[in-house]
Amino acid sequence: RVKGIILLDEAELEKFKILAKEKNIETPALGTINQMVEILKATRPEEVIISTDIYNHLQLMNIVAECSESGYKVNIEPDLYSIFTGQTRTQSLYGIPLIEIKTQLLKPWQETIKRIFDIIFSFLVLIVGLPFWLLIALLVKIDSPGAVIFKQSRVGKFGKEFLMYKFRSMRSASKEEKELWTSVNDVRVTRIGKFIRKTHLDEIPQFFNVLIGDMSVVGPRPELVKVVEEISKEIPYYKRRLIVRPGITGWWQVKYQPYEYGVEEIKNRLKDDFYYIENLSLQLDFEIIVRTVWCVIKGHGQA
Repeated sequence: RVKGIILLDEAELEKFKILAKEKNIETPALGTINQMVEILKATRPEEVIISTDIYNHLQLMNIVAECSESGYKVNIEPDLYSIFTGQTRTQSLYGIPLIEIKTQLLKPWQETIKRIFDIIFSFLVLIVGLPFWLLIALLVKIDSPGAVIFKQSRVGKFGKEFLMYKFRSMRSASKEEKELWTSVNDVRVTRIGKFIRKTHLDEIPQFFNVLIGDMSVVGPRPELVKVVEEISKEIPYYKRRLIVRPGITGWWQVKYQPYEYGVEEIKNRLKDDFYYIENLSLQLDFEIIVRTVWCVIKGHGQA
């Protein structure tokens, strides 16, 4: 496994060749930027350094996203820092100042604490509230024909698909209706469905998803497979939001505004998803949970 790879444009490559010659460093050219994915897979470097005078914003975001998914450390020159957000630390290589982009969002002990909290919190919610959840299930069944639990395939961490569970809040739909986006005051929402959607109680079965590791209590919302595929074609760095487990609640949910569910709305959520990812911490998770409790009390969900 190689120590590191340096991504350079032609101008920077010439500069680095001169520096390398002075420092007596071997600098083999492995290929072009378009071959980056194949080069990373072949060499599996410990870190990647990016240096360019003329940069493409989208291309750089894609490079960092690719490195993040594979666990490679990323460093950039300070002039490129305006493209990225999040916590960083400076260092240097042969006198060249660099800024490290954190691809490991939480330290291992923090990840462990977050997972332990997810398990304990979800278990308590499901067990302590069991009588009430059974009552909701009964009301859903009485209110309209159909299954009590609604199951739908969603995209989780690293693009893994899983079945997400919710209390059914809409009448059983035909195949054509299932393909429709949910709208404000949707006529398909049942009477009990309006209540559990306003109070977010329809989300309770997702704590089972948290227990088995498909989701976290806090994180970006898991989206439909077709939505992820569609948006990823238009916004390649969208997949950066898949480097964390999706959550029952998140930064976007606690900043809620009425919306029409659709592709454009999901794009608008990206800034909140990336804010959460780039500022991920146990403290932020705690703040979101406290805000979520207040949101549930206010009944600010969309029916």
